[in-house]
Amino acid sequence: MEKRHYSEKRNSGAGRPGHGAEKPGYGPGRNAAGSVKKTAEAAQIPAAAKDVGTWQDLVIVHFETFGAYLGKDRTAPKEEQVLLPKKQVPEGAEAGDILHVFLYRDSDDRLIATVNAPAVIPGEVASLTVKEVTKIGAFLDWGLEKDLLLPYHEQTKKVKAGESVLVSPYVDKSGRLCATMNVYPYLSSRSPYHAGQTVQGVAYEKSNNFGVFVAVDGKYSGRIPKEEAPDVEIGTTLTLRVSRVLPDGRLSLSLRQNAYKMMEEDGKKIERIIRKEYDGVLPFDDKAEPERIRKVFGLSKAAFKRAVGGLLKEEKIILEDGTISLTDG
Repeated sequence: MEKRHYSEKRNSGAGRPGHGAEKPGYGPGRNAAGSVKKTAEAAQIPAAAKDVGTWQDLVIVHFETFGAYLGKDRTAPKEEQVLLPKKQVPEGAEAGDILHVFLYRDSDDRLIATVNAPAVIPGEVASLTVKEVTKIGAFLDWGLEKDLLLPYHEQTKKVKAGESVLVSPYVDKSGRLCATMNVYPYLSSRSPYHAGQTVQGVAYEKSNNFGVFVAVDGKYSGRIPKEEAPDVEIGTTLTLRVSRVLPDGRLSLSLRQNAYKMMEEDGKKIERIIRKEYDGVLPFDDKAEPERIRKVFGLSKAAFKRAVGGLLKEEKIILEDGTISLTDG
């Protein structure tokens, strides 16, 4: 009897984060579930059904009342077979047919197959919703019956039910799929962006020394320098400007627009604060320490000096004896 090939459509995985190409073992996108390929003899079938967290092409070995058992071929021993629950077996499927399935562990920690596509697989990065938080960690909705565990030691901040978190799945030492918020290793440094472009990204880690790390498009590695992002919280979705592309390909990002566009806005902010909080006379000038400037205005020293220079040109301020005073105009 001719073998038939059933498959489920999923993301192709092209340009896998951190690698720039598809990881072997995860497989490309295929036809919709239930479609039949008449060239099944040429299918690439794995050596064993033990690769948790991967897509596999497996053969239906035999049926039971609760589902179909799959293996590398019709002669696969019992210990190398994996169950596909009855409700997921394609209608009309027969022994010898090849099914494209994802392997993971069920609630009883048994290896199980599914034709459903998870929202993310090992090596990828995606934002998932926290369904609940328990004593062992947070459980995330990733599109499969068993939720994905985010252990406490893999969290870069405390999470709560209902929020979205950026994660990547991995297989732990016991062979179970879990998630981590430490996604840096899975992000690519080969982005299509260049300096001056606007991008979208999610803040996933914060460092006192380096600033805020951002996953641009959920794929590319970027960072906002610490002096520009004191108040950015992990998990925040940001609109950013690429200030430059570093030699290693990573993106240096800024929350601010181009300097000339921001100078006027910063000048208005400085005027407003001096008038409202200092009664028209600021007790320091643009030679002050960067931390003092940032504490009062939320600006870097460079941005502050640019804005002060603009206000001087417009004759809106006077610099005198280490102070900045507003003019009557």
